[in-house]
Amino acid sequence: MTEFSRRVEAVSISGIREVFEAAGADAINLGIGQPDFPTPEHAREAALAAIREGKTDGYTSNKGTRELREAISSRYRADWDLTVDPGDIIATAGGSEALHIALEAHVDPGEEVLFPDPGFVSYDALTRIADGVPKPLPLREDLTLDPEVVEEAITDETAAFVVNSPSNPTGAVQSTDDMREFARIADEHDVLCISDEVYERIVFEGEHRSPLSFAESDNVVVVSACSKTYSMTGWRLGWVTASTRRIERMLRVHQYVQACASAPAQYAAEGALRGPQDVVREMRETFEERRDLVLDGLTDAGLETPTPQGAFYAMPKVPEGWVAEVLSRGVIVVPGEAFGANGAGHARLSYATGTEELKEALSIIHEATRAVR
Repeated sequence: MTEFSRRVEAVSISGIREVFEAAGADAINLGIGQPDFPTPEHAREAALAAIREGKTDGYTSNKGTRELREAISSRYRADWDLTVDPGDIIATAGGSEALHIALEAHVDPGEEVLFPDPGFVSYDALTRIADGVPKPLPLREDLTLDPEVVEEAITDETAAFVVNSPSNPTGAVQSTDDMREFARIADEHDVLCISDEVYERIVFEGEHRSPLSFAESDNVVVVSACSKTYSMTGWRLGWVTASTRRIERMLRVHQYVQACASAPAQYAAEGALRGPQDVVREMRETFEERRDLVLDGLTDAGLETPTPQGAFYAMPKVPEGWVAEVLSRGVIVVPGEAFGANGAGHARLSYATGTEELKEALSIIHEATRAVR
């Protein structure tokens, strides 16, 4: 009788989803990483125009349309002064697929992948699916990843390490010096750095810099997406960029699992990237206002919270029983251990929701915190 692969048996359903299922239908949702803004109108119109013109009826190139990849390349040049060849980009089904093909193309069975803990839930799961060995690394007090910790953890069995800035679940932003060090480590140890930059344009303090800016070898792979920057989570459009030889290997995985990213989504993404960018600034400014509101509310409740410098998450330290108490009162939060063992004693809150809902949720959180102390 056919059973299940040990790779799949080693992976469980995300703890985030378990929280959703346990909550009531009328709960205030601070658990999901989805902006509450509409997709920009110019992105929607670009997709509609392509559909009407019959451009979306067939496959695109495996890598994605040339026009989309040129638009991505143009944004790297305009935003970060980085030169990225459109031929060295693959459009993917969201950042999730980009992470998947990066790991599948570079990790052999038994090889290690280093990643932050607490960190995005996919890092552990996708490493296991690639038959690799997850190696979570603890964070600094400010919830950033220390390059020294990464370097000390590298062994002869290390295939890759993951950097995520701005971070999900912490909202932390790595410094320019850190990113320079990550690039050096990748160069000197000849190990791959996978830089997850999905939240790259949602930064409140400091600035986003990619290890790609500093690398002297081709040992950096960058993952990004339209999902958060343009509130396009449902469109499932991301991308991966790397050297030509690395893109060619990742393309071998992508063409068999996906063939190509959704054609309508590609045209929507091109529209978003080439269209007015004031919507990005407006969303970022709103998230910063909400960040300050959430920090004040958590402080008033007596919860210690490192200040998030980007993304739209906060990760306070919480007392035992706090998550269950908050959930029982109708506010969805995610227990920190869903993001790794070092997340225990924390919870993740997303402030990608309306201000009035946030105020109501913070009032409930204040009451719940008093109840468990």
